[in-house]
Amino acid sequence: MTQNLLRPVALVTGASRGIGRAIAARLAPTHDLVLTARDAARLGDVAASCEAAGARVRTMAVDVRDGAAAGAAFAGLEIDVLVNNAGVAVLTPFLELTPDEWHRQVDVNVHALYHVTRAVLPGMVQRGRGHVCIIGSTAGRNTFVGGSCYAGTKHFVMGFAESLMLEVRDAGVGVSVITPGSVATELFPEGTNTAWMLEPENVADAVLFAVTTPPHMLVHRLEVRPLSPKRPRDSF
Repeated sequence: MTQNLLRPVALVTGASRGIGRAIAARLAPTHDLVLTARDAARLGDVAASCEAAGARVRTMAVDVRDGAAAGAAFAGLEIDVLVNNAGVAVLTPFLELTPDEWHRQVDVNVHALYHVTRAVLPGMVQRGRGHVCIIGSTAGRNTFVGGSCYAGTKHFVMGFAESLMLEVRDAGVGVSVITPGSVATELFPEGTNTAWMLEPENVADAVLFAVTTPPHMLVHRLEVRPLSPKRPRDSF
């Protein structure tokens, strides 16, 4: 990808589906894109649609849980906007949660956040500009049965984001965390009623708003929710 100097460059993790795909599509008219996920074929489909919307796109099939791989892939890239979107959820009571399910959530929701941010942030600080946007969850301030690990990782996101914001704001780098309520994605088990939930595009709208505010203004926390679980989207 050759960088268009007139357009900022955004790196979106978990960009092959769901919220990440919607974010890529929403940013494509105004940003060039670096899109990463593990599924190269799906990334190719997303890239094609984003290029049709005007973006120059580079895809990178990277497992962001792998710190060495993430560091090698992203270090040195001139990224203006980092959207840490990659995430997984296993909504199971603690005594039914397997070690693999526990570690997978921590690896993606916590460790990958460190790996990617650590690779990209030094360049932002050096250039004196940039924006780190993290997709959190209302589970980052609430709890529920089956959320011992997932909610724990999202509480971590909230603490990480606010601490990082305080550390880098004087260098001209903003940090935002978008906290959606329930979103109709593949994270929910088959058969779940998602007709009342937010759509991925609603979260993408929030991301675009957060990363395109004036340079002197920071939207640090932005919570978006479905209006009511008793009102399906198509009833409005």
